[in-house]
Amino acid sequence: MIRINTPLTEKAAVSLNAGDLVELSGQIYAARDAAHSRLIEMLKRGEKLPFDIKDQVIYYVGPCPPPPGKICGSAGPTTSGRMDVYTPALLKIGLKGMIGKGIRDVSVKKAITEHKAVYFGATGGAGALISRCITAAEIVAFDDLGPEALLRITVSRFPLIVIIDSRGNDLYETGRKKYAGISCS
Repeated sequence: MIRINTPLTEKAAVSLNAGDLVELSGQIYAARDAAHSRLIEMLKRGEKLPFDIKDQVIYYVGPCPPPPGKICGSAGPTTSGRMDVYTPALLKIGLKGMIGKGIRDVSVKKAITEHKAVYFGATGGAGALISRCITAAEIVAFDDLGPEALLRITVSRFPLIVIIDSRGNDLYETGRKKYAGISCS
């Protein structure tokens, strides 16, 4: 298990390999489709983003409302492909890591290698367990989006797996090849 603290520097990103198990701690950002769309619109208008994106990690999540006494409710990853249209532009200006689930398109994989970033996978269906890793959460922008607002969250030992490393190695591709032809009978 590799332990990493944020911010996620280029040195840390390039040290990771597809398939590595990671525990991430520190501040990261939570954003889904609507928040990503607004970030890109801000960039198009030449406006400053509501946070410094350099060496940051964005978790594709919209946490459920917190039950009494908790920081947040269930916080499972959303499908990353919905952010693919926005991701290359964010990587270009300094984003170093993304957390989600599912495959990424060719343009995202190219941008990950070009900007020496990394794509982490979080376990789908484990949102209640993942929420235990979140020790603080605050709205940074777009509070009118409710659960899809841009949040700054603090995580402690958030368990992840490197899906796409900075060299473009993709665990979804290598995993399929590794187990191709294996029969369950």
